[in-house]
Amino acid sequence: MNTLPKRRVLLVDDEIAVLLTLKAVLEISGFDVDTAASAREAKSKLKSKQYEMVITDMRMESEVAGREVIVAARTADYHPAVALLTAFPVADEDWQDMGADKMLVKPMQTRSLIQSIEKLLESHQAKLKKLEKGGAAATLAAGFAAGMAAAKTTTPSPAPKKAAKAPAKSATVKKTATAKKTAKKATAVKAPAKKKAVKKK
Repeated sequence: MNTLPKRRVLLVDDEIAVLLTLKAVLEISGFDVDTAASAREAKSKLKSKQYEMVITDMRMESEVAGREVIVAARTADYHPAVALLTAFPVADEDWQDMGADKMLVKPMQTRSLIQSIEKLLESHQAKLKKLEKGGAAATLAAGFAAGMAAAKTTTPSPAPKKAAKAPAKSATVKKTATAKKTAKKATAVKAPAKKKAVKKK
């Protein structure tokens, strides 16, 4: 019987007791959990592995350590869901501006925690699928636009240019021949006039 792969979560908190407790809770619920006790360790793991979700505390080795983890998660090319874990609730606008998808306030009941994580993962996966579809459509549109632009700016081959110049030369020759003929006619007209003048004398 094939089993689905466990969803990998990175749990970041500098309180070891909290870290180990949450790790145990998540693993019992079927998650594959990695832990980090600092923003520096978390950023290193985000680069070396891929996670479906990152849950990070806000205040660790510094007041902005959690923000650093969120930024690192947001810039990862595999786009994990991000939850901010804190004992000091902040306004919705604040944690959303940081780039988090959800705020989890500790302490939290196990059942509520798992439900919140499951909902977040579902909504995040749906969001990624929409983005992927949008990206594919944008790529096709860009390709079509590039093809149309290339078709409009295609330069003509050298052969037509030479052919275009040829008529210009023949036109010049015709003009010259016409001028010569006109000159001859003028001379022919003038000649009889001279002869008449001679006869009168």
